[in-house]
Amino acid sequence: MLKSDIVKNRVALITGASRGIGKAIAEALAKDGIDIAGVDINIDELRPAMKTIEDTVGRKTAAIQADVGDSASIERAVEESIRVFGNISILVNNAGITRDNLILRMKDKEWDDVLRINLTGTFNCTKVVIKSMVKNRYGRIISIASIVGAMGNIGQANYAASKAGIIGFTKSIAREYANRGITANGIAPGFIETDMTKGLPEDVRNTLINQIPMGRLGTPEDVANVVRFLASDEAAYITGQVIHVNGGMYM
Repeated sequence: MLKSDIVKNRVALITGASRGIGKAIAEALAKDGIDIAGVDINIDELRPAMKTIEDTVGRKTAAIQADVGDSASIERAVEESIRVFGNISILVNNAGITRDNLILRMKDKEWDDVLRINLTGTFNCTKVVIKSMVKNRYGRIISIASIVGAMGNIGQANYAASKAGIIGFTKSIAREYANRGITANGIAPGFIETDMTKGLPEDVRNTLINQIPMGRLGTPEDVANVVRFLASDEAAYITGQVIHVNGGMYM
């Protein structure tokens, strides 16, 4: 496939696309004329999310079940995406989990599960997708890190380590593949209105908001808008960067 065709007929593979930030990213990119390969372990939520995009935005979508922490599962998902769409020009590494606990109480499984999905998952997806990007000499890799990866957080040593790892990983990929027409950037959201934060006790939620100069939690759309920019031609000279979307909580 010619590079001009890839740029014209863009396809985004988005992990964790069934809800929250991932779903908002899928909707935002679809509105920019990009077809969407949604990947998630929860296929029952993913299918209606992708159908909604097709019905409301009119872009082609595919709902593909995969476990990002399993390299063979991701290889199958990428093969399916390329079979359906012909190429993948944008990768959004969004899938992530939390298993919060203080370090003295943290079980090995809580550590391993978070690193497996958040960090190893980002590695697995990038390694598989970048093969076709190198061949096509074009690609946009956007990985969702976190404010916690930059400043740490009590009870989230596992999550912070995984997100800090994504930042270092992103900068390394940017250096390795800049001369192949591929950019790699990260986005570090602050505290965003998602299912994770909706379950917080009111006093904890208020304490968080009081630490944010803008006085509110972010929205999934706040993050999705930055993804739209980084995936666009206007961001062609930006690579190896981490953009913080946190309302001023961390500067």
